[in-house]
Amino acid sequence: MFTEELADDIIAVEKLTYREAMTELEQILTRMRSGEMAVDELTEAVRRAKELIAKCRGELLVVEKDVEELISSDK
Repeated sequence: MFTEELADDIIAVEKLTYREAMTELEQILTRMRSGEMAVDELTEAVRRAKELIAKCRGELLVVEKDVEELISSDK
């Protein structure tokens, strides 16, 4: 089962870097697409993917804000 196999490897999303979160998300999506994920694993995988997507979006919003501030300070 997904949670049993990865329980020790799952790191709190807040502690992941953007790159780590994207890598884990890509791994989840690859498993889903390949059909190697059992139906009973999907709920946990989708929950984790949702958390990872939120983390990545949050990181991108911070970067976007920083870039906008840098650009506006140059004017």
